[in-house]
Amino acid sequence: MPHAAPGRTLTHCLRALLGAWAATAVGLAAAQAVMGPTGAPTRSVEKEIRADNKPERSVREWLVRMHEASRLRSYAGTFVVSSNFGGMSSSRIWHACDGQQQMERVESLTGAPRSTFRRNNEVLTFLPESRTVLTDRRESLGLFPDLLKSDETAIAEFYSARRTGGDRVAGFEADVVQLAPKDNLRFGYRIWSERKTGLVVKLQTLDREGNVLEQAAFSELQLDVPVRMDKLAQMMNVPEGWRVEKSDAVKTTPAAEGWAMKSAVAGFKPMSCYKRPAQGVLQWIFSDGLASVSLFVETYDPKRHFHESVAASGATHTLTRRMQEWWLTAVGEVPPATLKAFSLSLERRK
Repeated sequence: MPHAAPGRTLTHCLRALLGAWAATAVGLAAAQAVMGPTGAPTRSVEKEIRADNKPERSVREWLVRMHEASRLRSYAGTFVVSSNFGGMSSSRIWHACDGQQQMERVESLTGAPRSTFRRNNEVLTFLPESRTVLTDRRESLGLFPDLLKSDETAIAEFYSARRTGGDRVAGFEADVVQLAPKDNLRFGYRIWSERKTGLVVKLQTLDREGNVLEQAAFSELQLDVPVRMDKLAQMMNVPEGWRVEKSDAVKTTPAAEGWAMKSAVAGFKPMSCYKRPAQGVLQWIFSDGLASVSLFVETYDPKRHFHESVAASGATHTLTRRMQEWWLTAVGEVPPATLKAFSLSLERRK
């Protein structure tokens, strides 16, 4: 499997790294009393929703509000992610902002110890077990939760939005917003947006039938906490004796590398393209504004690439396919049919 390259958003990275949202037995029982098995409102809640006379926001208005909340607010909290496969993990997040400057610290609470720092597009990951620091610059990393990965004006063509009610998450009142796809090429989302600020405090990714594929949420959150940027900057200093490994990703274009798409996959726009010379891997990144797809291309090696497959982990699907002397790995938070459409459209031009 190719290594992830620049361009993955912070939301995507957190989904992949953290693992699971865990509710207490009391909280889960209370939730099930009001919500259906997939987290959808029950009939009694629907009556309350119909009585709510709040004006409905458009898809763009909801997403811009959420995006601005993540950009302008300082906060700290414990963030947990779970998948329908039972995976579970958590991290502690500190987010600070000062004008246009953004800084974050993400401390893994499960699995191998790991601390990730982000200062705007600069990313450092500290691995204490190996005394190693990984450095990277991510042009398209974005802000948590990065719901505006591309031109937001196109999102309304492929998603509809409606407020379905209210709820409490981590002690905060939140609006529950349903983003429904208008075709079969993308998943839907249920988003809990903190009522006063708009900050996303919980997010579910849903399949076509409304089943929850993946869920991420704050189990504890403090808004507008005095997170000091100078203190976070000091923590980014590499300790004496630690090894620094710099990313070898080089920005390029698909055309320069001899690749093109015969036809576009509806709604998905090319975002960026990188190559890793040491690994011989090219990554071409696409997004529809909410979901992302990465196409990893490398030379076919019969010793490593012995069968084509489609696999799933929560909301993330992976498709592998041989293309003559090349091997394609398509990865994205999309249905398998979408990855198949990308794989059939990709072609070698030279």
